[in-house]
Amino acid sequence: MSERQPPHLVVLTGAGISAESGLKTFRDGDGLWENHRIEDVATPEAWARDPATVLRFYDERREQTRSARPNAAHRALAELETAGFRVSVVTQNIDDLHERAGSRHVLHLHGEILLARSSVDDDLRYPLPNGGIAIGDLCDKGSQLRPDVVWFGESVPRYAEACDLVAEADALLVVGTSLAVMPAALLLEQAPLEAPCWLVDPNARELTPAGVSPIAEPASRGVPELVAEWQARGGFAD
Repeated sequence: MSERQPPHLVVLTGAGISAESGLKTFRDGDGLWENHRIEDVATPEAWARDPATVLRFYDERREQTRSARPNAAHRALAELETAGFRVSVVTQNIDDLHERAGSRHVLHLHGEILLARSSVDDDLRYPLPNGGIAIGDLCDKGSQLRPDVVWFGESVPRYAEACDLVAEADALLVVGTSLAVMPAALLLEQAPLEAPCWLVDPNARELTPAGVSPIAEPASRGVPELVAEWQARGGFAD
């Protein structure tokens, strides 16, 4: 007799969960990220026009990430995994706060700030445990290193993998994102019809699509409360 698999929770996280750790992440609205125009620091055109400015911008973001700490929402998700639930995190964030909290299955849709990537071969990636990337830092093929970040106008290489995860979910949790950024906005459409879904966000009641249960709380409050409820119940029944 095969061993029964634990219930599988797929968590979709965005800027809101990182913001509670002090990281300012781009959100639609004024088109600025840390007082920079997106067009000047987060597009292939910006990289071609002024790579030094782009590298400097991401070096600053990298140092902010290293100084930030996981908050209660990150820790609660990791604790749920430790308790025996199967938890897969699909994040739009480029920081490593989920991993530092203890989550072991994290898919970064938009790349990872603590990695450098070859500008000619996407499979060549290099960890950046300290420091940043400078003009003249080259990959093994002799080309300039760039941030391992998906810029506006670039494809999202791990999107199909994220769709596969969502399609096999027993339950879904959306935290700190309106899912307005394409193609992440389409992820919920891949979920099984019977899988319950919750949205934790201070504006959840205004953001929640049909069939999703809103929890109008900050991530650091709403996620631990929901996780405690699931642990006490032993599952995700809506």
